[in-house]
Amino acid sequence: MPRTAARTRWRLGLTTTALLTAAALVPAPAHAEDVTDYAITVDPSAKGAAIDDTMYGVFFEDINRAADGGLYAELVQNRSFEYSTADNGSYTPLTSWAAGGTAEVVNDAGRLNERNRNYLSLGAGSSVTNAGYNTGIRVDKGKRYDFSVWARATSGTTLTVSLKDTAGTLATARQVAVKGAWAKYKATFTATRTSNRGRLAVASTNAAALDEVSLFPRDTYKNQPNGLRKDLAEKIAALKPGFVRFPGGCLVNTGSMEDYSEASNWQRKRSYQWKDTVGPVEQRATNANFWGYNQSYGLGYYEYFRFSEDIGAMPLPVVPALVTGCGQNKATDDEALLQRHIQDTLDLIEFANGPATSKWGKVRAQMGHPKPFHLTHLGVGNEENLPKEFFARFERFRTAIKAKYPDITVISNSGPDDAGTTFDTAWQLNREGKVDMVDEHYYNSPNWFLQNNDRYDSYDRKGPKVFLGEYASQGNAWKNGLAEAAFMTGLERNADVVKLASYAPLLANEDYVQWRPDMIWFNNRASWNSANYEVQKLFMTNVGDRVVPSKATTTPNVSGPITGAVGLSTWATSAAYDDVKVTSADGSTLLSDDFSGDASKWTTSGRGSWSVQDGSYVQTDTAAENTMVTAGDPGWKDYDLHVKATKKAGKEGFLVAFGVKDTGNYYWWNLGGWNNTQSAIEQAVDGGKGTLMTKPGSIETGRAYDIDIKVRGRQVTLFLDGKEWGSFKDDKPAEPFRQVVTKDAKTGDLIVKVVNAQSAEARTAVDLGGAKVASTARVTTLAADETAVNTETDTPVTPVTSTFRGVAEKFTYTFPANSVTFLRIKQG
Repeated sequence: MPRTAARTRWRLGLTTTALLTAAALVPAPAHAEDVTDYAITVDPSAKGAAIDDTMYGVFFEDINRAADGGLYAELVQNRSFEYSTADNGSYTPLTSWAAGGTAEVVNDAGRLNERNRNYLSLGAGSSVTNAGYNTGIRVDKGKRYDFSVWARATSGTTLTVSLKDTAGTLATARQVAVKGAWAKYKATFTATRTSNRGRLAVASTNAAALDEVSLFPRDTYKNQPNGLRKDLAEKIAALKPGFVRFPGGCLVNTGSMEDYSEASNWQRKRSYQWKDTVGPVEQRATNANFWGYNQSYGLGYYEYFRFSEDIGAMPLPVVPALVTGCGQNKATDDEALLQRHIQDTLDLIEFANGPATSKWGKVRAQMGHPKPFHLTHLGVGNEENLPKEFFARFERFRTAIKAKYPDITVISNSGPDDAGTTFDTAWQLNREGKVDMVDEHYYNSPNWFLQNNDRYDSYDRKGPKVFLGEYASQGNAWKNGLAEAAFMTGLERNADVVKLASYAPLLANEDYVQWRPDMIWFNNRASWNSANYEVQKLFMTNVGDRVVPSKATTTPNVSGPITGAVGLSTWATSAAYDDVKVTSADGSTLLSDDFSGDASKWTTSGRGSWSVQDGSYVQTDTAAENTMVTAGDPGWKDYDLHVKATKKAGKEGFLVAFGVKDTGNYYWWNLGGWNNTQSAIEQAVDGGKGTLMTKPGSIETGRAYDIDIKVRGRQVTLFLDGKEWGSFKDDKPAEPFRQVVTKDAKTGDLIVKVVNAQSAEARTAVDLGGAKVASTARVTTLAADETAVNTETDTPVTPVTSTFRGVAEKFTYTFPANSVTFLRIKQG
């Protein structure tokens, strides 16, 4: 995911202003009672693209506590006392534990094993209590829970293990006799009450050493040992995904590429390396998570493969390419290290597919799976922002993989965005290198998804195929789901190019959120489907096997000019602005401010620290983000904006806004963004931003820059220090009415899929092109207010099924406002 601090700023939430505004070409405003007329024409005699069974899948990354505290069913947090400031500055080895008496975490030769460095030394008569995740350990009355611990007690001791909350006991306490060297001890609890606030306590009569203190629900998904939380796994399985991409994401291509060993001084900030995550859980390495917490690796590669098999999905692992991304942007030049990672990747394929007699196939068999996992696709790298350095290393991996395993599809990528210099360079290298498949990622505004339904129409049919490995619009409201649904009709129409697609991220624990939106939300007691999930499920369970070519009429559009006021802003930067002048196309002055007096012409957002200093308007807070101040009339059009800007201090450069309608709808020229590495034009619609164009570049501290922006109609030209920097024309309609038709080979059904992302009903004349069809259709509809959001207690976006009895070769159907509707029509 493209997740540097600078990039996440527009990912974390949306305003509640209207989805479709005059900031882009959009349908005319409509009231709920309005109806717009459309026509869909289907050509059943024509042959559209075949759709693979693996078209849609899921992407699992351990973000938002998706693994520990999430899908991985372990109820004890920090079970091995390995938490460290390397994971999070607030962590200690006893995070999530409370000690009574004498308890000390020790790292010495008395440890359980070399890769499990820490253990707990518990004094006689002492105890420790674990708080679990969220509000505590969740237990359900009558359910069984399996406790285990590795313990050592030279003189012998008795451990008393109990489950309790503030109201009292939650299960009958268990006593465990411990004596001698390290050994694993077990006990089972049956909960006598239901609680969300449970605590697990372990007390010892005599001195003892403890490690791997664990509590699992007996009822895991498919009753697998070291298993998965059942409700979350079932929600994923209900999607019927064609593939599971794992384990990341930024986990894969960030941190040190060294291993976890004495030679690396037990490096605690490493890239995700699969060998760390297999074998007995007590021997698996620990690691810092890029997202600011610890990874126990209890959920590791074996469990990912097993889960993929359990839900009938193709496993799709991603390995590091030795070029870091996600803001780190460093290429590793150590040849021996590169060779080791290439060999690790070959070993991974053997682990997945090799016979049980092979070295790594034997490891898989010993873990409980003698049969192969049938790995066919493998990604190398993730969102590298250094395309040339990445591709040189990618080719080394691909050559080695193809030499030994020629049938493996090796997947490259195109960087962290949908366009720009990195994207273009990466795609050029991928085409020239005749890569099998390219992984694209983008997170954009709902408006962008409505505008870009045709994105893949023009892709080269003879070039590399596309794996859309990560995408989402910026929110979990129904308007976001609608925009994604509209876009997905374009993915299906182009199924000959787009072979795989997965929304991201998949999971979010509501109390540990680093990223939103997310598909499935949960806490320690419940889980719920987002509106986006319902869209994904509807598409994923009604794919069809082939596209049936069809056409639809479009929505009448408003094609007015870009209008709006102007603005100045900063992001984690102090900057001074001066000599602001806005001149209309006829030469008249709309605004002139040299800040020789006050700043009364400007309206602040309340963020940052703005003041007039020495004849300039200065923002001094280098921590504040999006400090926008605005001036002028939202009705301004066809004007020239001039401003002089000087960076004083901080991480980035300038943000100069135009076409400002309100705080959530505007354009800005982002000069020196992305930690002062790129400049871009970004458009905000309803608070979510999309990038219209981007170029590499940085802003010097202390240097004055002349910035000029010329707005004419929907054409914008930008000048930096008198030289043209670039131009664009924002005239692409955000079409809210989208459709695609597919055929299910097994049932013969025509599946008519229609998205109506507007507040007017869509009265639609459907012409099935002479197809002989039954008179009834099975209808599934998702419809809600565009601002609706599913929560734990309220799920307004829920599928409704019905029967429509008016189907014929030609018929009319009125699609509800703000809806996604699938009609399954049987052919005669």
